[in-house]
Amino acid sequence: MIARRGKQIPPFLVMEVLEKALQMEREGREIVHMEVGEPDFDTPACVKEAACRAMLQGMTHYTDSRGLPELREAISRHYLKKYNVEVDPDRIIVTSGSSPALLLVFASLLDPGDQVIVSDPGYACYPNMVEFVDGEPVAVPVHEEEGFQYRPADISRRLTSRTKAVVINSPSNPTGNLLGPEVMEEIAEMGRDSFYVVSDEIYHGLVYEGREHTILEFTDRAFVVNGFSKLYAMTGWRLGYLIAPPEFVRPIQKMQQNLFISANSFVQQAGIAALTGCDDEVAHMVRTYDERRRFLLPRLRELGFGVAVEPQGAFYILANARRFTDDSYSFAMELLEEAGVAVTPGIDFGKNGEGYIRFSYANRLENLARGVERLAEHLSTRKKKG
Repeated sequence: MIARRGKQIPPFLVMEVLEKALQMEREGREIVHMEVGEPDFDTPACVKEAACRAMLQGMTHYTDSRGLPELREAISRHYLKKYNVEVDPDRIIVTSGSSPALLLVFASLLDPGDQVIVSDPGYACYPNMVEFVDGEPVAVPVHEEEGFQYRPADISRRLTSRTKAVVINSPSNPTGNLLGPEVMEEIAEMGRDSFYVVSDEIYHGLVYEGREHTILEFTDRAFVVNGFSKLYAMTGWRLGYLIAPPEFVRPIQKMQQNLFISANSFVQQAGIAALTGCDDEVAHMVRTYDERRRFLLPRLRELGFGVAVEPQGAFYILANARRFTDDSYSFAMELLEEAGVAVTPGIDFGKNGEGYIRFSYANRLENLARGVERLAEHLSTRKKKG
């Protein structure tokens, strides 16, 4: 018999779209990918060279389950330099990507029935991970006209004696929007004596307007999840980390020992190189993403998609598609099959995401232009048929 958690966990719809698109490509179709949140850049050369050196020098064995001291110290220096926040390296645990970090956080924090507040729309995997460890996700709707920002009053109304955490994600997947520092501060103050803030900071550095803030600027009663996948184009390297309150470090370390042992040793060496030697490459990637963002926004609006508040970070636009459909999954499949453009249905990100489509601009400008042309042609033909 298959266990309940295996049967009940929902699919990650963006991966369903991607896998169908890849199958279509194997059958000879040309697909414009605007669905997956993966940098199209190669990993910076200094990172690859550091990994090769580490392998040649025999750094191919287990490390401390918490991660290499040198990498944890580099992460600590990074948070001091970027945010003026002091982080004890002993509070940092290096993981095989940010997803295991999130799973370790929820597993260490939640007993069965404990609640975690998440935004709706929000990253699809948060509620699934919470439920996987027998917690209960509590969705708080956020709204397009407000840039999909939390309203602290809406959070307050959903707090109960079982609330253990509020998840924030800024810049956000799927919206690309930043959470205002005043909202972060209010959430931190609200949880001062009751809940923890879990701050997913994986898109930090990919900001084009304004400035991102770490939750550690406002409270130490927080978990930070971050990694190297997005900013350094290292998705396949599977390297992340978490910063935990001191009392949680040992429990999380024990879970890491049992479940994952340690992150890959030579990849950790590559992480040090990313933090210390890739500023020019990162700056180039950020400028390029911003160019794509500025290209795509007006063209989506011209096609009839709504964007009330322009995204400021990450590489996503969550566009209102209600002019075209009230079934975002069917619409996404229609665009894939008939126009050859892969996009992500908003329903993947929660009930309040229905009627929206997420467009990723982690693709070359010429590909985005081709995707826009295909969308225009398809929507024009669709309108005439209707």
